[in-house]
Amino acid sequence: MIEQLEARRLELQAALDAEKTAEERNKMGQFATPSALARDVLAHAQALLPARGKVRFLDPALGSGAFYAALLRVFGSKKIAEAQAFEIDPHYGQTAEQLWTPNGLTLTHGDFTRAEPQARFNLVICNPPYVRHHHLGADEKQHLAERTRLATGRQLSGLAGLYCHFLLQAHAWMAPGAIAGWLIPSEFMDVNYGQQVKDYLLDQVTLLHIHRFDPRDVQFSDALVSSAVVWFRNTPPPAGHAARFTFGGSLAEPAHALNVAATDLAAERKWTRFPMLGVREATGARATVGDLFKIKRGLATGDNGFFVLDEAQVRARKLPPQVLRPILPSARYVEGDAIDADAEGLPANTRRLFLLDPRMDEADIDRRFPALAAYLAEGRAQGLPERYLCRSRKRWYDQEQREAAPIVCTYMGRSDRKSGRPFRFIRNRSQATVANSYLAMYPTPLLQERLANDPTLLDRVWQQLNAIDPDDLLGEGRVYGGGLHKLEPKELAKVPLALD
Repeated sequence: MIEQLEARRLELQAALDAEKTAEERNKMGQFATPSALARDVLAHAQALLPARGKVRFLDPALGSGAFYAALLRVFGSKKIAEAQAFEIDPHYGQTAEQLWTPNGLTLTHGDFTRAEPQARFNLVICNPPYVRHHHLGADEKQHLAERTRLATGRQLSGLAGLYCHFLLQAHAWMAPGAIAGWLIPSEFMDVNYGQQVKDYLLDQVTLLHIHRFDPRDVQFSDALVSSAVVWFRNTPPPAGHAARFTFGGSLAEPAHALNVAATDLAAERKWTRFPMLGVREATGARATVGDLFKIKRGLATGDNGFFVLDEAQVRARKLPPQVLRPILPSARYVEGDAIDADAEGLPANTRRLFLLDPRMDEADIDRRFPALAAYLAEGRAQGLPERYLCRSRKRWYDQEQREAAPIVCTYMGRSDRKSGRPFRFIRNRSQATVANSYLAMYPTPLLQERLANDPTLLDRVWQQLNAIDPDDLLGEGRVYGGGLHKLEPKELAKVPLALD
C-alpha cells in the first residue's frame, strides 16, 4: 500500500514540478527530496530513537511528502503516535493532503514560522525551503528574526537563508530528548551567517552527526548546492562530547568518518574541513598567504561584453590605444601558469583583450575621438548607464584604477582537474589587469622589502603557491554542488604558506 502511494507521489511530484518554472521554484526554495535519500534519513533516525516508545513526528516543510512516505515505510503506522506537517504552497500541499491525511498525517496549510509552537514532538525531520536572503523582504526578515530569537535566544544575520530560521525555530517544537534530522545546504558550516547555527548546535543541543555528501554527487538535480544532513538531540551537550562527521557515500556507508571534539569544533571556523582534513594543530606563528600578499577581487567592469574587447573589435571600432589597457582573458584561455610580456607590456603568449578605460569626460571624447563617442552611444542605447555598477560611478564608463598584479589566482575551480589543483596561481609578467574571475595578489610591505634585496624571490614564491597542498586551499574555500570550489580573498589569505 505505502509503496503504491509513494510511486503515485513521485508521478505527481514530477507533474507538479513541470507546472512551475525553475525560477519560481528557486525563489521559493523548493527542491524535492529524492525518495531513496528520504528513506535513508528515516532509517538513520530509527537507529537514533529508543527502540521502545512511539514516534511523534513533525515535518515543518512537507512538500509532497517524501519524508512522511519514508516514515511509514521505515517505522510502520503502528509505531507512529502522531504525525504533523506544514506546507505553505497549496500547489504541493493539496496533493500531499490527498495522499497522506487518509494515512494518519495532520497537515496544516500555512507558514510554519507563524504557527504557535507545541513542544511535544520527538522526531523532527525536514528539508526546509532553501530561500536565499535576497528573496526575503524586510518585513519578513524582521518577523523571522523575532521568532528565531523567541525560540532560541539567538539573533541570526540578515544574510541567513530561510533554512537557518526553520532549523532554529523548530527548537520550540521539540520535546526533551527529541531527535532532529535536517537536510540543508552545507554552506552554513563555513560562512559567517552560519555561526549562530553552529553555536546553537554546540551549546543548546547535543550535536550527534553531520554527514556531508560529496559535492560531485549533487543530491538535487535542479539545484547546484552541496548538501548535508545534520543530526542532533534536544539535550544539553555532555562534558567532553564529540560529534561524528562523515563525508561521501551514504548515511549508512560513508566514505570517510571522524569524531571531532566539541572544543575543536568551537575553535574551527570552517567545519567542512572535517572529516577529510582533521583537526588543525595549534601553530601560533604559522605564515599565511596573507602575510605576503594583499588580495583583492579583480575588476568588476559593469559589463564585460561591452567594456572588454579583443583586437579585432578594437580595429573594427577604430578605438584609439590611449583609451584601452590590457586585461587578461578568462583562465580557460591561459595555457600554462605564466603570462609573458612583449616590449610594450602586453601579454605575449595568450589571447589579447583590452579594457575600455577612457578616463575623460564625454565632451572631450566627442571632440577628440568620434569613433569612441559612437561606441559609447551604443552602450547608452543598451541601458548600461542605468545598471547598478555603472550608475554608481562618477562617469558611467569609468573603471577602477589599479596596477597589474604580478600574481593572480583563479577565483573558482574544480578539484577534478588533471593537475589535482582546484585553483591556479598565474605569474603575470605583463601590464594586464584582471576581471573579477580572478583574485589579484599584490605584495605586502614585508614581501616588497625582501624583493628589493632579491628580485628573483617573487618567482620562487609563485612556485610555492602552486605547490600548496590542494587540501589546504579546499579547507579554506567553499564548495558548491557539482564539485565547484570558490575562494574569496580573505579565505586565500588564511591558507598556510612556507617561507624561505
